[in-house]
Amino acid sequence: MRRADVFKRLLIAALALFATGVWAQAAPGAAGPSLPLMVGQGAGSTSYSVPIQTLLFFTALSFLPAVLLLMTGFTRIVIVLSLLRQALGTQSAPPNQVIVGLSLFLTLFVMGPTLDRVYAEAYEPYSRNAITFEQALESGQAPMRAFMLKQTRQSDFELFAKLAKLPNDVTAENAPFRVLVPAFVTSELKTAFQIGFMIFIPFLVIDMVVASVLMSLGMMMLSPVLVALPFKLMLFVLADGWNLLIGSLAASFAT
Repeated sequence: MRRADVFKRLLIAALALFATGVWAQAAPGAAGPSLPLMVGQGAGSTSYSVPIQTLLFFTALSFLPAVLLLMTGFTRIVIVLSLLRQALGTQSAPPNQVIVGLSLFLTLFVMGPTLDRVYAEAYEPYSRNAITFEQALESGQAPMRAFMLKQTRQSDFELFAKLAKLPNDVTAENAPFRVLVPAFVTSELKTAFQIGFMIFIPFLVIDMVVASVLMSLGMMMLSPVLVALPFKLMLFVLADGWNLLIGSLAASFAT
């Protein structure tokens, strides 16, 4: 039996079981246990039941990519590495999986002190029931806000503050996240393209020199990109380019 047929049968069986459960709960007078939404109601504290917490957890997982892209240094790192691949002229080396994986680990390295503060100031007290979820959320926002403020340009913040029509007494330290996050992303994009411009210059010079030499020799049918590629790779390796680039990227977040 093909895998597609097995998958279809399993999907039909799952849908049938789901429909049966929904019909049994919706049927009048149907007996059986119901799913508790809340536990601990009354005089004590109120919290969601385990199934509802699980549902909320997996729902929150869909927002993790947005948090990763918009509130960390991942944007700058992945753009710079992608521009480096274009400057080298390699089509798929390093591949996207390597670029994204390296960007993730560099992001964890750069965000390490900030994430440690979030864990110590927000998650650990909340896991010990020392603070509420709202207090943990406020405590976790402070380290992230401090990190973004160090990387955000004042002109970018003023732009979004003007678009949001914030009062004049609102500063970047107390501005809402709906203003701070887009200003931070705009600054990250600007910084990433500035670094990419500096990366392109030496490789562009090599392309121009190779193209001029080939034209002077009359080799019109030979691709300058193909000839310049080994020279660019040799220059990048001899200059220890990976060490310089990754070290400069990590140091660019230390302000």
